[in-house]
Amino acid sequence: MRYEFIVRDPVTAEVVAELPELSSTAYPTGGTALFGPVQDEADVSSLLARLGALGLSVVEWRQLPD
Repeated sequence: MRYEFIVRDPVTAEVVAELPELSSTAYPTGGTALFGPVQDEADVSSLLARLGALGLSVVEWRQLPD
């Protein structure tokens, strides 16, 4: 299962380095899309908590097609 997390602002290289399991790309509205594999819903919750702890404001998340 893969998920995409959209955060409000651009993400620095240092923050991306803290999330090695996720890839990142600029989002058209000025934020950043972070995406990658997750194991289950508990993993999604853990990633959301980590993103918040890194000071990122998640505005949307969704499961991606396999």
